[in-house]
Amino acid sequence: MRKLIFGIISGVALLCGMKAHAQYNREYFFWMGRSSMMNNDYQEAIRTLNTLLRFDEDAFEGYFLRGIAKYNLDDLLGAEADFSTAIRLNPVYTQAYTYRAITRSRLGNYDDALRDFREAIELRPDLPSPYYSRGVTRLLNQQFKEAIEDFDKFIRQENKVADAFICRGLSYLHLKDTTRAYENFNTAIRTNRENPNGYNRRGGLYLQQERYKDAEADFNKAIACDSTYLLSYFNRALVYNATNRPMQALADFDKVIQLDSTNSLTYFNRAMLRTQIGDYNRALEDYDKVALYSPNNVLVYYNRAGVYAQLGEIEQAVADYTSAIKLYPDFANAYIYRGRLREYLNDPQGARADRAVAQKKIAEYRSRLSDSTYSIYADTTQRFDRLLSFDSKFAGGSFDRITGHNGGREEMRLLPLFKFTLMYADSVPAVKPYHLQRVEDFRKRIDNDLLTLSCRESNIPADSLVLLDKQYVQELNASNPSWTVLFERGVTQSLIKQYTNSVNTYSAAIELNPSNPFLYLNRSTTRAEMIDFISSIDNSYQRITIDSDPANRLNNNSKRTYSYDEAVADLNKAVKLYPDFAYAYYNRANLLALSGSLPEAFEDYTKAIELNPAFAEAYYNRGIIQIFMKDTRKGCLDISKAGELGILEAYEVLKRYAQQE
Repeated sequence: MRKLIFGIISGVALLCGMKAHAQYNREYFFWMGRSSMMNNDYQEAIRTLNTLLRFDEDAFEGYFLRGIAKYNLDDLLGAEADFSTAIRLNPVYTQAYTYRAITRSRLGNYDDALRDFREAIELRPDLPSPYYSRGVTRLLNQQFKEAIEDFDKFIRQENKVADAFICRGLSYLHLKDTTRAYENFNTAIRTNRENPNGYNRRGGLYLQQERYKDAEADFNKAIACDSTYLLSYFNRALVYNATNRPMQALADFDKVIQLDSTNSLTYFNRAMLRTQIGDYNRALEDYDKVALYSPNNVLVYYNRAGVYAQLGEIEQAVADYTSAIKLYPDFANAYIYRGRLREYLNDPQGARADRAVAQKKIAEYRSRLSDSTYSIYADTTQRFDRLLSFDSKFAGGSFDRITGHNGGREEMRLLPLFKFTLMYADSVPAVKPYHLQRVEDFRKRIDNDLLTLSCRESNIPADSLVLLDKQYVQELNASNPSWTVLFERGVTQSLIKQYTNSVNTYSAAIELNPSNPFLYLNRSTTRAEMIDFISSIDNSYQRITIDSDPANRLNNNSKRTYSYDEAVADLNKAVKLYPDFAYAYYNRANLLALSGSLPEAFEDYTKAIELNPAFAEAYYNRGIIQIFMKDTRKGCLDISKAGELGILEAYEVLKRYAQQE
């Protein structure tokens, strides 16, 4: 009996020790996650919290913290999912409701956001922050009176937060109560004289009322508070333009572009200003930038056509007016000016047709003038050379239906193909490794410490690769060719871009060992790289620098296609020989995507993920093609998962797409 009791006590002690150890680790991971977030290292925080959640799936605080990290990386859908999990595990978690509401507000899902805020306030009506955040959401949702009520409640508890007065002032401004808007902006400035936003908002109100001297003083003060706050320079440029100081306005627009090189609205305004002072060539450069970043905006082509006309490039002007008409078939001005230019091109029939269409559009507008349903026609004969304010939607106003924003797809790229390559060990943090015993056995059979399966570029210098290639030549000449040495030489030939020779060498290795799937994998990748190399020198659209991976061609505007049939056939063979080889499905999905077979590519990425649930690159690329297939939400969720698994590029894509959902 004593032995039994001793055994029970020992077991309890052991269990207690294990529990204490687990608790210690749990607190350690929480502490590490919080520390990383305090240092703004959100990706490291996610990696740390992933470890915690693998051991403790019920740690709702872990999901909450990871949600905050994702939110700060602009992974809004991923953040929403983590906050939802935290709420499911702890239905009275007030902060999780609040942060999910804020996330949903940024996603434009105002109804669900407001429901979450209501839950948070019912749980803790004494907390001021949910009132402020709900006020912002109501302001965005154009519920201005309700927003003011929320800001009132917040200010009663927290009267030293300048942004609360600014937001309440904006709410009054939308209700046309400029007196109270002024009062709130003034209070915001008194509350925090170092906050540039208060000066900007009050200056914007002065600008609307054409009190340019007061507006300029406020924008100068805002710049003194923060010399990197681009809104201050943008607004001051509008003041300079309104007071006939174009060179100073241009200097401020230059500063905005220096701070944000992809700001379409600033390029657009600078183009109009350069046109007004007769700097047509540089205006064209700016319009070209706008067309790159916002290719679906009708005003870009319409205004650029006018510049081409000034330079005497009539055919290009006609082409731009035609582009504007395709985007907005009711744009009477575009027909009018295209008709005039067709006269210059000795096309009287086309000119008459354009005049007739323009007159019909104008008459239709005038007959429907009293019907607000047809207000889209209101801009059909106006001038469009007035600078736009920063608060304007660039695609906005009455052009909402026919313009859009560029999703930045010209910058999106699939992650590269996987292949066996040669690399020195380095300190780059790797995505979670996928262990396959068959791959390890293959590497041992090759017996080369540099050989690795990777989608990254080799870090071995070119001259070292050439020396390695010569070494393999000597080995092949000294004895009967071994498939292992042939394989190694195929790798070096591919890395020094001797693609044809590499394919032939792999083929010789396959003849000696036709049942090895990894030989087909590398021959496939080399064939794809060869196609990319050929296309890069065969197409004028291609960039001067040549990307070695064919996946980088997904978004080029080439009309010519190149066949990956042989490369896909090699991957089909690899899959047949090794049905559980996730990398073969991944590579085949890449090539199918490049060939335009997106649904088939989706299926292969999905199969790769089934085989390797932590296949970060497959999640990323599947997300990219889902965005191309117009399923942006699911695409962003996949890209969010890729970011969670360590793909740094994921957060750049999410910045562009998550907020559009």
